[in-house]
Amino acid sequence: DYTASIFAACLGAESVTTWKDVPGILNADPKYFEDTVKFDELSYSEAIEMTYYGASVIHPKTIKPLQNAHIPLLVKPFTDPGAPGTVIKDEVVNKFVKPVIILKQNQVLMSVSAKDYSFISENHLSTIFGLFAQNQVKVNMMQTSALSFTVCFDFYEERFKKLLLGLSAGFKVKYNESLSLITVRHYTTASLNELSAGKTILLEQQSRNTVQFVVK
Repeated sequence: DYTASIFAACLGAESVTTWKDVPGILNADPKYFEDTVKFDELSYSEAIEMTYYGASVIHPKTIKPLQNAHIPLLVKPFTDPGAPGTVIKDEVVNKFVKPVIILKQNQVLMSVSAKDYSFISENHLSTIFGLFAQNQVKVNMMQTSALSFTVCFDFYEERFKKLLLGLSAGFKVKYNESLSLITVRHYTTASLNELSAGKTILLEQQSRNTVQFVVK
C-alpha cells in the first residue's frame, strides 16, 4: 500500500486502488465485532487517525503521500471487483452512525518510576523514550503521574526483554502482559458501556473524539 502511494504521488496518478478481503473500510474488524458498517467515503485525516490507532486495512504510512498530492485512495474487495468499496479523499464530511472501534491484542501495560521516589521529570522521560526508540518499541498509549510513567505497547518478546533490561538499570518497573487495547473514535456512552462490560479497565484516557482503555 505504502509503495503504491509513493509511486502514485511521483507519477501524478488519478487514483490508487488497494484490494482487500473486506468490502471496504469498516467501523470495526468483523472478526471480533458484529453488525459492522462500511464507510462509503472517508477523509484523509480520519483514515490517518484510524491507521495510527491500529486499524489494519491500510498501512499507516500510505495516506500521507496521497493526501499531499490530492490523490484519492479506493479500498475495494477482490471478491467483488465491481463493488464501490470506500473512497478516501479530500473534503469529506463524515457522519458516524456507529463508533469506530479498533482492537489491539497482546499488549503490555508498563509503569516506570524512579528508584528514589522522585518526581518523573523531563530528564527521566527523555531517558525512557530513548530506550523505547532504541529497542523499536512503539507507544500505543501513555500517561504520566507525579511518580510514574505508564505506557501501553505491543508485545514482541525480544524487544520487550531488551527494553526491560535497559529500564531496570535506572528505574523500578512493573508490568502486566496479555492485555487488550480498545480505541473508540466518535464514541457514545452506550458504546463505551457495552465494550467495557465484564472487563477490568487498567488504564483509560478520554478526549473529545477518542477514548482508549486497556483491559483484561
